[in-house]
Amino acid sequence: MKNVVYILFIFVMLFIVACSNPAMEHLNQGNAYREQGNWDDAVSSYTKAIEADPNLAVAYNDRGWIYINQGELESALADLNKAIELNPALAEAYLYRGAAYEINEQWDQALTDLNKAIALNPGLAEAYNKRASLYLAQNKGELAMADLTKSIELDPKLAEAYRSRGSAYALIEKWDLALADLNKAIELDPTSALAYNNRGWVYASQRQWDAAIADLSRAIELEPNYPDAYINLAKAYKERGSIYGQKGQWDLAIADLNKAIELNPDSADSYYNRGSAYNAQEKWDLAIADFTKAIEVDPNDYMAYNNRGYAYVAQDLKQAPMAIADYTKAIELNPDYDRAYYNRAHIFYIYDQKELAIADLQQAIGLSNDPDLIQAAEQKLRQMQSR
Repeated sequence: MKNVVYILFIFVMLFIVACSNPAMEHLNQGNAYREQGNWDDAVSSYTKAIEADPNLAVAYNDRGWIYINQGELESALADLNKAIELNPALAEAYLYRGAAYEINEQWDQALTDLNKAIALNPGLAEAYNKRASLYLAQNKGELAMADLTKSIELDPKLAEAYRSRGSAYALIEKWDLALADLNKAIELDPTSALAYNNRGWVYASQRQWDAAIADLSRAIELEPNYPDAYINLAKAYKERGSIYGQKGQWDLAIADLNKAIELNPDSADSYYNRGSAYNAQEKWDLAIADFTKAIEVDPNDYMAYNNRGYAYVAQDLKQAPMAIADYTKAIELNPDYDRAYYNRAHIFYIYDQKELAIADLQQAIGLSNDPDLIQAAEQKLRQMQSR
């Protein structure tokens, strides 16, 4: 009973001291604002704490952390340097300064500070997590994984560590482990756009397009100015559109490819795939327009030249010269492209250029590994040679 009374007495005394200490009052108010994500008011309170007590290292430390989150790295480094000057044993100051150095791509200084933070406080989970990101940037996967696992062991609720470890597992294609960690990261922090983006990337890598699109769309909802999420989402729509195309579900394919192009208007692949879908629907004008756009974005897209050539002839045989030009360009860009030889042979034959047609068919047969194309070319070749 005496121990309880003594503890209560100490607590009350500390509370009285804090209340009679303006610097501590402002510091506590700043911490409350910080918890609310109210950065400007937090900075104001920490500044008042420093004005009340210029030697209060933790106030510089906490204000430095806010400055990092506001992108004011010079101010952050100035505060964190001062915090360390006042209290060289303040582990968090080394952690935050290491984070600032990492953002500035000052890798050696960042690693030195993070090592110091861990030496001062081996139980500081965030320091292991932050050091792991440095190791990942240096392709030191084993060291990164060890740090991330240690971080999670110290703080099982540190969402960022699960997210980082999940992403590290994805890089070595351990998909189940990656998903488990990213699921946990999202469970702990459902507002993390990066976690949804990374899980979407994992789903995409496993060709689970619906799940990928759902996660990447969520990442964009959470952070509308997140460029990587738009890029990944465009790829997911493009790939799912390609799958629909392979199944002959052309309307679904085109809908997805429309979205992919909306998200990334500079994707030659998306224009090419949509053009191929229009070819399948015999919408020649639209197909030619898309293949032309694909070539504009990527002048070395030999398959776009080949498919545009096909669309020209399918639309109107009078466009055969343009088709031959496209097939010839495709072959120039890729002399081993069997289908361009096969398609050009067909046009040569129609225009009674039999020798050129035979030469192209022989070239297609010699280059191709496609049994169907070889069989078709051999059949045409026999027909030509028998006449």
